[in-house]
Amino acid sequence: MKADPKGVLTGEHYLDGDHACAEGALAAGCRFFAGYPITPSTEVAERIAARFPECGGAFIQMEDEMASSIAILGASWAGKKSMTVTSGPGFSLMQEHIGLAAMLETPCVFVNVQRGGPSTGLPTLPGQADMMQARWGSHGDYEIIALAPNSPQECFDFTIDCFNLSERYRVPTFLMTDECVGHMTEKVVIPKAEEIKLVERKYYNGPKNSYLPYKSDADLVPPMVKAGDGYRFHVTGLTHDERGYPIMNWQCQEVLVHRLMDKIRKNAEQIYRYEEENTEDADVIIVSYGISSRVAYRAIALAKQQGIKIGFLRLIVVWPFPERRIEELALKTKALVTVEMNYGQVALEVERCAHGKCKTVLVPHGGGWVHDPQDILVKIKEALK
Repeated sequence: MKADPKGVLTGEHYLDGDHACAEGALAAGCRFFAGYPITPSTEVAERIAARFPECGGAFIQMEDEMASSIAILGASWAGKKSMTVTSGPGFSLMQEHIGLAAMLETPCVFVNVQRGGPSTGLPTLPGQADMMQARWGSHGDYEIIALAPNSPQECFDFTIDCFNLSERYRVPTFLMTDECVGHMTEKVVIPKAEEIKLVERKYYNGPKNSYLPYKSDADLVPPMVKAGDGYRFHVTGLTHDERGYPIMNWQCQEVLVHRLMDKIRKNAEQIYRYEEENTEDADVIIVSYGISSRVAYRAIALAKQQGIKIGFLRLIVVWPFPERRIEELALKTKALVTVEMNYGQVALEVERCAHGKCKTVLVPHGGGWVHDPQDILVKIKEALK
């Protein structure tokens, strides 16, 4: 396979989700990768290591996950689109730098190929129990964006989306895939480079002596500059003013953190993405994401065969969570049934946003393998009693 001048392998390919993710990163313009091997995500790093020499990228295998997560922040401030990849235990180690990325407003992408946990758990088998950690894993108040693919094609497409969203909002962005999708091989169509829509970073272009690294535009997102280009600026994880200088009082904290939250919350309607089927007159609606959404399709088919009026809401962007749509659906249906490979994470958000207007039911699964569609069907019937 020969890449075009921009490093994109156009055409139809049979790729697993991990390799498709790597190709998506390259197509998005990622040119810096730092990572540490961990099952079941290592194939992403291996593919990038093989492909970067063809397009001028820098690949570094770091000594651990903490070094990897801080390295991509530095590369981003040097002007590169950057990414790391990991799984459960490594994701836990990266949380401090995820919070730092949010505070520094550093565009970067974290890929988590989820596996069964806790601790080392099931390294070679799937899970979806890192979803709340992606949203709340670091300390303090901050916002992130997280997407959940359910196919190798979406691993390619959504990796590009992650970079676009990260660059647009200056926020760490997550691709929350899993072992099943990561190791699943399917056809992946890669468009020509000129057909791929990319969002490029907003750079400051005023006088160098007037640059303030945290002075935001009307969209609440400050323009950036590249380290080494002659601008004087300061970035710190401490509460800081528009200059980036530490200011230790509640007034500065209120201004800064409020903006960090609002730049995502006030744009949430533009960020939300989900697929919806047959929800208008459904007696029960399945809510799912990632690999569990593919299994849910079979359960939905079985329910329809038994005359159940059933709809489906597949979350593509999980964070920020589509609160308003869940509220609206709760008023239309008898039950919202959440299918996910954990013992209740996104299901808690569904319950919160339903406000008691309908039943909310979890179909739990501890990971290690996907749901049995018959178990989902049982919960659908129970929800209608």
